Amino acid sequence: MVNIKDVAARANVSVGTVSRVLAKNETVGKELRELVEATIRELNFRPSGVARGLRRSRTDMIGLVIPDITNPFFAELAKHVEAIASKAGFSVLLSITNDDPKIELSQIESLLKSYPTGLIIVPTQFGASEGWQSEIATVAVDRRLSNYPLISVDHYAGAGLAAQHLLDLGHKRIAYIAGPNNSPVSRERRSGFLDTLVAAGIQPEITEGQFDYQSGEVLGKLLLTRPENTRPTAIATASDQQAIGLIRAATDLDLKVPDNVSIIGFDDIPLANLIAPRLTTISQPVEQIAARAVAFIISDNSTLLTGELLDATLVVRNSTAAIST
Repeated sequence: MVNIKDVAARANVSVGTVSRVLAKNETVGKELRELVEATIRELNFRPSGVARGLRRSRTDMIGLVIPDITNPFFAELAKHVEAIASKAGFSVLLSITNDDPKIELSQIESLLKSYPTGLIIVPTQFGASEGWQSEIATVAVDRRLSNYPLISVDHYAGAGLAAQHLLDLGHKRIAYIAGPNNSPVSRERRSGFLDTLVAAGIQPEITEGQFDYQSGEVLGKLLLTRPENTRPTAIATASDQQAIGLIRAATDLDLKVPDNVSIIGFDDIPLANLIAPRLTTISQPVEQIAARAVAFIISDNSTLLTGELLDATLVVRNSTAAIST
């Protein structure tokens, strides 16, 4: 008996493409649709009513799995995914894992029972859950997930931009507030920052915390309570949340940013352009990341084999300045 996989193999397209043709989804181009329809006629393929219903349910829903909705970066990502998917005629079902692999596994298994068109997953920062398999289109965002394609900013190169910016401003006593060392994203950002400074003959002081506001504030106070001639003149952070907490610490210590200390973050969350002083940061192209992820799910995904690293951008605002002489 001919099945949907036979049709896909004969037409040399994905199963998802055949499913979208059967559902008369407008995202399939005319030539591709005609090819699939001709193959269906050639093989005399007759999908059952139940199977057709399941395939149709896969045409209008995308599963989105994120670790933490309170993190501004993930909230913005979810906003863009929903908006872009909606324009293409798809709805988004959001699941939040609280950065817990067990919850992640449960959420993914639940989504798969809904027969989504595909899954966009931001894995937990300490390693993705195991024990699930799926043949539907799946793409990882920001963090690697097994052998699935990854769409992410280039964390290493982005952190290098932050380091080079501080070098260009003449800073030499530089500190870095990293994220947790067992987080792959944190390690990439730390390496990019450190390698750039070491190549310029500068060894930064590195402290480690979480990606949150509290870590930036607590670690910032430890760095900034030193005598003026020994404390850093510039501090970079692994996230904007840390940087904002750091600005709070400086303010509490009656230090002016950037006069007494330059501060640069990473992510360019909306709050970065609202605080005083406005935060210099490394911007992630969140909307572009979301668009690429949605496109991978709803179109023929054979062209994206291993994924795509997108360029970060230095956004200079008011929290960094040249070293005082």
